Amino acid sequence: MATPVTAQANVPGIEHEGASFPPFDVNTFGSQLLWLAISFGVLYLLMAKVIVPRLSGILADRQARISGDLEAAAKAKTDAEAAGAAYEKALSEAKARAQTLVHETRDRAAAEAALKRQALEAELAEKLAAAEAVIAEGKAKAMSSVRGIAIEAATAIVERLTGEAPADAKVAAAVDAVRR
Repeated sequence: MATPVTAQANVPGIEHEGASFPPFDVNTFGSQLLWLAISFGVLYLLMAKVIVPRLSGILADRQARISGDLEAAAKAKTDAEAAGAAYEKALSEAKARAQTLVHETRDRAAAEAALKRQALEAELAEKLAAAEAVIAEGKAKAMSSVRGIAIEAATAIVERLTGEAPADAKVAAAVDAVRR
């Protein structure tokens, strides 16, 4: 067999004869194993009954808080999407109302312009008819004067060429024959 390993230290008041290092002392293995089992059991019970439940409670609280935050974020996302959809719907309705208003305003303006144009055309037609009447009257007046002037000119020309004045009835008949 092997000889036990002994360690000696110079500690005052302790005799060092044959003293060995306690963990390596064969005489104390049983008590060391007993205290190891008791210490392990106490630490195991302390861990199992106190520390592990506290840690699992902390982890459960943390998980619950994370789940709550995720649910709140999902609800906020859903609310934001609903608000976005409502905004898009309101925007499209506003655009449709604006288009309707534009069409109504354009149609109303076109109708008003057509009425004004018709009134202006009627007024211009009246003025044109009045002007044509004045022109026709002036033309008739001028034409009646032209006949008289033509008769006078023809009488003067014939008189100058022949030296005698022709009869007024013959000159008027000749001018009327040329005018037709």
